[in-house]
Amino acid sequence: MNIPMKTSNAASNTVGQALARMQSRGLDRLDAQLLLLHILDKPANQRGWLLAHDSDLLPPEHAAYLEPLVQRRLAGEPLAYLTGHKEFFGLDLRVDARVLVPRPDTETLVNWALETLNGQQRALDLGTGSGAIALALKASRPTLDIHATDTSASALAVAQTNAQRLKLDISFYQGAWFAALPEPCEPFDCIVANPPYIAELDPHLAALKFEPAQALSSGADGLADSRQIISEAPKYLTPGGWLLLEHGYDQAQAVRRLLTKAGFASVRSRQDLAGVERCSGGLLNPTPKP
Repeated sequence: MNIPMKTSNAASNTVGQALARMQSRGLDRLDAQLLLLHILDKPANQRGWLLAHDSDLLPPEHAAYLEPLVQRRLAGEPLAYLTGHKEFFGLDLRVDARVLVPRPDTETLVNWALETLNGQQRALDLGTGSGAIALALKASRPTLDIHATDTSASALAVAQTNAQRLKLDISFYQGAWFAALPEPCEPFDCIVANPPYIAELDPHLAALKFEPAQALSSGADGLADSRQIISEAPKYLTPGGWLLLEHGYDQAQAVRRLLTKAGFASVRSRQDLAGVERCSGGLLNPTPKP
């Protein structure tokens, strides 16, 4: 990154002293290391470099640039918004406050989708945000025909920028869920979505105040968007195609019921890295022969 040159009263200090000072103020050690690597324009995987250079002087202009980042992190702003980067499924994604920060648990959804897809099949990512799921699918299986939607034009701008940077060909559409798709629309072999799933009065929303609210909450029980997606998905799936949804830690049973009620077969859930049922899905029964 380019550090703006500006006068500062910040005293020069070593890399090691800067790390110790950040931790003494309550910053997590890993966060402190990643912020320091960021302002020094070092890759996030080079934390060992900080140990090898802990006695190096940190120039005053770097220290002055670091201070507001530390304050923002202590206030709860996601680290990814401060550095502008987040790794997901091996991809370096650009992120900012226009999109949710991709979570490792969502990789469960990507892995499940990849298990259902092969060859030249078509897949749809609803509410793509940063483009994380769509880009991970395309990077893992380049022959897939990947489409993605989002109701937010600003979120789509982030996703398109990521696609261009990573040189991955994704078709993007703006609009609410399936309404974003052009008509007529060829059906998809797999539809994936990580929709908003937090109840609108859930106290956990306070801890997520820096992320876009419209991508977090969904009605009184957190399932309003999931209901809409499940009810409309059969019109856009090929017979035998899969609908896969991420949801809250305590919503798996409710989502399975919704899928079963909508006529999906082989309804099941998948656990995330912590052993929590994080994704549920089902397949559209093949059209019975007359």
